[in-house]
Amino acid sequence: MRIQFWSLPALALVLSACGSDATPPAEAPPSSSEPPASSSEKPGDDPTQSDINIDDKIKKACGLSDTEAHFAYNSSSVRAADQAVIKKLADCFATGPLKGKTMGLVGHADPRGEPEYNMVLGGKRADNVAKALSKAGLSNSQISTTSRGELDATGSDEASWSKDRSVDVHLVE
Repeated sequence: MRIQFWSLPALALVLSACGSDATPPAEAPPSSSEPPASSSEKPGDDPTQSDINIDDKIKKACGLSDTEAHFAYNSSSVRAADQAVIKKLADCFATGPLKGKTMGLVGHADPRGEPEYNMVLGGKRADNVAKALSKAGLSNSQISTTSRGELDATGSDEASWSKDRSVDVHLVE
């Protein structure tokens, strides 16, 4: 096999371009006061400071109090202590006053991290609540999930970022 002299610089250019390292995605800065992140959480995502916010129409129809309608959950699972509220919601939509209606779950994230990552994280939060509702007896056909990621985030410090990490529950009309 003969290689032309003029083709060697072109080959070197192609090989050097193929061997270059891709720039890694930016990560949220770690904080020494925050717990280590699991595979489904980003640094700074404290599951004890994430909330499920239930629309007032649903609270009224399902007979939920304000304290029941605002509770913490973990990005990878809904806590056992929250199962009573999940069960009330599932029953209300399955056999109660909102029977046959569809519940919308919208996941949110704080503004740290990449927008794409936050969109996926918001979706995981909504999906985890949907799984808990399904296990409590609500048909999957009555649950819709979506994510807003960091689009609605307003926080600028840990206290306000914790309010950005949430799932909103609303009635789909």
